[in-house]
Amino acid sequence: QLTMSLNSSTLLNEEKSQGLKRTSECLESLELQTPSSFQDNPLQQLQLASQEVLEKAKKSGRSKCPRCSSSRMFYCYTCFVPVETVPTKEIPTVKLPLKIDIIKHPNETDGKSTAVHAKLLAPDDVTIYKYPCIPEYKEKRHEIALVFPGPNSVSVKDIAFHLQKYSKKGVCDKDDDCSREPFLKQAKIEPKEEENLNECISNNRSEGTRLKKIIFIDSTWNQTNKIITDERLQGLLQIELKTRKTCFWRHQKGKPDTYLSTIEAIYYFLVDYHQEILKENYKGQYDNLLFFFSFMYTLIKNAKCCAGKE
Repeated sequence: QLTMSLNSSTLLNEEKSQGLKRTSECLESLELQTPSSFQDNPLQQLQLASQEVLEKAKKSGRSKCPRCSSSRMFYCYTCFVPVETVPTKEIPTVKLPLKIDIIKHPNETDGKSTAVHAKLLAPDDVTIYKYPCIPEYKEKRHEIALVFPGPNSVSVKDIAFHLQKYSKKGVCDKDDDCSREPFLKQAKIEPKEEENLNECISNNRSEGTRLKKIIFIDSTWNQTNKIITDERLQGLLQIELKTRKTCFWRHQKGKPDTYLSTIEAIYYFLVDYHQEILKENYKGQYDNLLFFFSFMYTLIKNAKCCAGKE
């Protein structure tokens, strides 16, 4: 009986030890984000500023918003500022090559939205509007584009070509809805005109090829119809990001994994824009836009691992 008791105790200790070891290994692999453990995780290669400030804030718990005094973790999603335990000077600032407007659906839960990340990290270049209070874009349609998938959406590399057609041919000068018909039907370009157009595009590359603002919609996919059909957005060139997959932990069921969260869409658009339009090598210039996103991603992965869900 004593032998059986000792054996049982030994087995329990071994199982406990193995369990702790597995948990430890899981946490270590997640925190290090090694290529072997996250070969399909694009976040592992990001060139980020130190996230030590977020680690400290996580340990101290929720803190007050310096403006509205609400209790928040990391940042206030209504005032768009870090909380008291996250000094602004320790948050990276990203300079963008163009301005960004984010149109937020009124029913989108503030605390679940990643749009605020963009405002926190690129405050000089990002503006968030709550629908239906949005600007009039009609007079600037030749230098503005909207990121949204659709039958007439074009890839990032084709932005310059289509915006130049808007300007050169006077497309959408009136109340025409250019998004309703294929672009080739809207403006037929002769070979000589196309040659001149391509030269014009080349000359304008240093100016960002005339694109000065990009618009994103912050909403669940089921809520986008009301915004995308608003007359103030009609006629805008639409851009689709087709080759990226989301890492968002709140991915909507039944939707393809190419449907990105708002901050992912902004980040991937800028990376493609930098390479395809500005024709410059990408060296992590916009990686810090995922400063909060990547930290939360790892936190949630850790929590799921420790809960035995993965």
